[in-house]
Amino acid sequence: MAEKPADHHKGVVLRTEWISRHMVRVVLGGDGLSGFATTGFTDHYVKLVFLYDDVDYPKPFSVKECRATMPREHWPRLRTYTVRAWDPDARELTLDFVVHGDEGLAGPWAAAAKPGDVLLMLGPGGGYAPDSEAGWHLLVGDESALPAIAASLEALREGALAHVLVEVDGPGDEQKLDTAADARILWLYRGERPVGQALVEAVRELEFPEGDVHAFVHGEAGFVKVLRRHLRLERGIPMDRLSISGYWRAGVDDEGWRAVKKDWNRQVEAEEAAAIAS
Repeated sequence: MAEKPADHHKGVVLRTEWISRHMVRVVLGGDGLSGFATTGFTDHYVKLVFLYDDVDYPKPFSVKECRATMPREHWPRLRTYTVRAWDPDARELTLDFVVHGDEGLAGPWAAAAKPGDVLLMLGPGGGYAPDSEAGWHLLVGDESALPAIAASLEALREGALAHVLVEVDGPGDEQKLDTAADARILWLYRGERPVGQALVEAVRELEFPEGDVHAFVHGEAGFVKVLRRHLRLERGIPMDRLSISGYWRAGVDDEGWRAVKKDWNRQVEAEEAAAIAS
């Protein structure tokens, strides 16, 4: 019987590089990426698949088969990461990981990754790319959104006006961001403040240029919710000019956030609709 096609991609670590104090870049390659393809978005993402060491998984491995036949507590753990870059000619996939010591699952894996290590993944998905016809661009996020922001800056046309606000722990977390755009980049240092507080203050204080704005705002769900309300109600940005959602939620892991994200988003939309109606 012919073997069923894999429902995932398999990347092999080619090299790693620390690009800032808390971010490591992992470049993957190999024949297991032969079916990988992106479609022009700058926020493409993959779901990394992490197996439990002491669990016997189906052979050939299949995420779908695991979910159909295994107890939920044995299902592979998934972690969502933005595609920093994809080179189809070299067949190289670049992912950037935030690392805070032993905290989390994917960060410690990336910090210890070495050539030859294997990483399974689902995807890619995605939905945003900067509109070349926009009057100006607003790019806002914490570290989790930095790969998408960097990819978006690289995609902007020469001379395009962009206001970029990125919140990181401190000066050692800044990165070189390449762009042909007229990008006004502001690095905000979090220090001891809650995640996103500096971003909320900076966006509220920003003098918006004239013209149609295309905005990308992503990161921790709490501050994203506050900024969505500000941008929709106070700045009057329509939803079709705004890519905005919580990549993660403080206090819960990726599985926990995925389990409640739809309900969270529905509540945000309901609160927003009620505020607009009033």
